[in-house]
This record gives sequence, structure tokens and C-alpha cells, in this order.
Amino acid sequence: MTRIRDLSITRKLMWMNMLVSGAALLLATGAFLGYARVVYRQSMVRYLTMRARVVGANCISAVLFDDPKGAGDTISALRADEHIVGAWIYTPQGEPFAGYWRDGGGSAPRMPTLPKGKTETYWFVNDQLVLIRAIAFQGKSTAFVYFQSDLNELREHQARYLEIGALVLLASLLTAFLVSRVVGRFVARPMRALFDTARAVSRDQDFSIRAATTDSKDEIGVLMRAFNEMLAKIQERDDTVRKSSASLAEKVQELARSNADLEQFAYIASHDLQEPLRTVASFAQLLQRRYKGKLDSNADEFIHYMVDGASRMQGLINDLLAFSRVGSRGKEFAPTDFAIIVGLALSNLHTAIAESRAEVTHDPLPTVNCDGAQLTQVFQNLVGNGLKFHNSQAPRVHIGATKKDSEWVFSVKDNGIGIDPQFNQRIFEVFQRLHTRKEYPGSGIGLSITKKIVERHGGRIWVESQPGQGANFLFTLPA
Repeated sequence: MTRIRDLSITRKLMWMNMLVSGAALLLATGAFLGYARVVYRQSMVRYLTMRARVVGANCISAVLFDDPKGAGDTISALRADEHIVGAWIYTPQGEPFAGYWRDGGGSAPRMPTLPKGKTETYWFVNDQLVLIRAIAFQGKSTAFVYFQSDLNELREHQARYLEIGALVLLASLLTAFLVSRVVGRFVARPMRALFDTARAVSRDQDFSIRAATTDSKDEIGVLMRAFNEMLAKIQERDDTVRKSSASLAEKVQELARSNADLEQFAYIASHDLQEPLRTVASFAQLLQRRYKGKLDSNADEFIHYMVDGASRMQGLINDLLAFSRVGSRGKEFAPTDFAIIVGLALSNLHTAIAESRAEVTHDPLPTVNCDGAQLTQVFQNLVGNGLKFHNSQAPRVHIGATKKDSEWVFSVKDNGIGIDPQFNQRIFEVFQRLHTRKEYPGSGIGLSITKKIVERHGGRIWVESQPGQGANFLFTLPA
């Protein structure tokens, strides 16, 4: 069965709509059935109480004059009520005086005792209602009336209510399905079209492709028009670069501008996606808090996937923003003591180091001209990977620094699970992972950001590793 998180947006909207509608209707139907049951049982008690008063009033003379036949004739009139299975008159001493069972057999039941100070009591037992009431004459209890009634009419009412509820539920789910299909045309299809266009541009490197736009003024419509405008600018500059006879320096400048535009688009796209995503996440979390444990296990699982998917999407968008800001939000370079940089990185990783019982050491570190905040992030990412991807042994990470010619070579070596050499380049690509999220958490963008920071400083980064032998990440910075 396809997992909910892997379904299309259209199907997710359909499931969410049907789940909410079905859950609300089931809760309403359950509440109605419970209320109807209570009300009907109360009406049965009132009905038997009224009949007991009438029968008691008509049997007083027969009891006073010791006329069981007269009392029997009076109480036999109750046979017309198909739900009363038995009716009896008792003497003040609790002895049967007159009565009958509908099925014609069996003796009179033992008369229950009324609670002190009460003239009537009732209870439900074995799908039946039992009621006993005192017959008073001149302020004294002269006899007692005993009724026993079945609950067949209640069950018939409940069966009809269930049939109606099932029909309404089916109609509601069908309506929710149709509404989801309509909503999908306005929400899911434009997003799918934008996704297909972006994938085609990335695959074919064809900047003449355009996403089909609409006259919608919502976030998706604005995003699609902004995407097409960006593609048009990139195509124009790409054509200019190809046709131009300018030097290698001019082409690099054009490429840099294109990259800057792409970074700006990534920021705009991620930022504009945050608001509708926050709305989806908020309502999914509200649904989880309010109905967790009240529906079936499948519903709880579906809601969990919705919340988990929205949370992961928010994490990916934030990581994409962080990646796009490396070049645009960086600070000016200044001489910085790397001992301070490493100290800040280890301080940020204090909890992870303590929980994994890791040992982190480093060589004497130099002062280098750099963006201190970004280099702190570099060491935090590399040391953090050494803490995360460890085997059964406690993690050990060592930071080294060696000057070679006109550059510094820094290394971050760990004793973890290692990396197959065939993946040495892939791990630095955006959102590329070698393990599942269940095995090791994370989005797979940390090394991409690290590579981008190092290259912004005019350096390069690579890894030396073998599976099961730990990993040694090395990067250079101009001295």
C-alpha cells in the first residue's frame, strides 16, 4: 500500500477532506445515538410509571376486598401492550396477589424491596426495564405494582438511526470526495504543473520552457508568474552569453548574475511557500491534538503522516533558505582566531557531545581571514556528522590544521561508519543522502552548505574515507 506521505497533493487533500468529514459525522452520529438512547429510556420509565399509577388506582378496591380475580381482570388489560412481558400485584407483605407473564409460564418474581422513603424505583437489566411502585390508600401502602418491559422498540429505533447515519455518512464522503476533486483543480494542479516545469528545466537545461499560468492572485499564482519571469531573464542572459564574443571574465560575470538571480528565486519561492505550509501544518496538528485516540488506528496514522510531512517540508524549506543565503547574507572577511571558531562550534554541539560521550580534540589553530560565523557553521556541520554517523564505539573527532604553501589545510577526522569512495562527490550535492531518515536524521543539505561556504572563501573541500574506517573531511583556505 502506498504510504500517505508519498501520495500526490490531490490525493492528500482528498484523504484529509474525507477524513475530517467522516470523523465529524461519526462523532455527531454517536452523540445523537447516545442522546436518543437516554431520552427513550427516560420516556419508557415515564410511560410505565403512568401505567402503574392507573393500574394501581384500579386495583385498590380489589386488594382491599381480597378479590384476586378482579385485580387479575384489571391487570390483564395490559396484554394489549406488546412490550410489557409481565405485570404483577403484590400484597403489603410482598406476596403475589394477581398477575401474568406474556409467555404464559413461570411464577411471580420475588418482589424487590423499595428504597427507604421511596414509593417507586426502576432498573434496567438483561435488555429489559423493571419498575415497581407502591399503591397508597389513605396514606398507607396497600399493595405494590410490578412491571417488566422489553427494549425491542428502543433497538428498532437505534437500527433505523444507524441506517440513516450510514446513508448520511456515505453521502457526506461522496460529497467530500467531489469537493476534493474540485479543490484539486485550483490548488494541486497548478503546484504539480510548476513542479513538472521546474524538473524539465533542470533536466534539459532549457530555459525557454514556461509554466502554464492563471489569472489567480493567490500565492501559487504569484509564484508561477515569478518563476516564468525568472526563466525569461535567465534565458535572455544565457542567449546573450552564447552570442557574445566577450572574454572569459565577462561570461563569468553573467553567470554570477544568473546564480544570484537563482538564489533570489530560491529565497522568494521558499519564503512564499512558508505561509500556506504553516496553515496546512497548523490545521493538521490541531486535528491530531483534538481527535487523537478518538478515531480508529488508521485515522491516527493518516494524521501522523500529515503532521510529519508538513514538518519535514518546513525543515526542507528552511534548509533551502540557509543554502541560498550563503552567498547573499555572508559578512565581510576579517582576521579571526580559529580557536574561538572551533570553541563556538563545540559549544553549540555540547548536548550532542555529552549524550554520545564523544571525545573531540584539536591541534593548535591559526588566525585566518574569513567570515567567522560561516566557518563556525562549517566546523559545526563536520563535527556534528562525526557525532551522528558513529558505530558501536563512542565517537572520537580530531580537528587538524596544517599550512602548505599559500594555504591552510584543515581536517576533521572521525572514527565513524565511513563512506564508500564512489559517493565522495555525491555527498556534497543538495539533498543527497546515503542513508534513510529512520537510520540517521537530517535533510542532506549540511555538506552542501559547507561546500558553498568553503568555495565562497576561495577554498575547496573533499573527503578521504573507506567503509567502516571513519571519515576525514579536508578543506583549504587561503593563508
